[in-house]
Amino acid sequence: MITQGVKVTAQCNACGGVLILDVGQYIDHGQLWWGTEGACTACPNGWCEQDTGGATPEEIRNALLAEHGPARLCLTDVESSLVPVLRVLREMLHLSLGQARVMASALQGTGLVGTLVEMELIADRLQRRSVATKIEKCEISTD
Repeated sequence: MITQGVKVTAQCNACGGVLILDVGQYIDHGQLWWGTEGACTACPNGWCEQDTGGATPEEIRNALLAEHGPARLCLTDVESSLVPVLRVLREMLHLSLGQARVMASALQGTGLVGTLVEMELIADRLQRRSVATKIEKCEISTD
């Protein structure tokens, strides 16, 4: 199972104390899941939530990207047929043919960028169709 998580703090809505949040994404049985757990250090406020399908909430994605940095997925053989790539992208992401072509072109060129878990899931699906890929950590400029 591929997983990535981070702990962040926030203010508790119930008492104003420090809320410790454990957020993340993971792949389970070929699906992208996200989860969040929260517990206040000053009161009994706490919860656990997880879901699959649809998009990961932006606050979770942003926390993962801030902590771990983005990952870039690229095709290793840019000369091979894009038909299996288009098929995978359309099936996984429910894209139109035009949208899938734009993403496939990105995979051939500069690559797709997202969280490591998101890129691992797409890479796995592409590899099942015999499409070779590589994932690399993106360099983040501090300018």
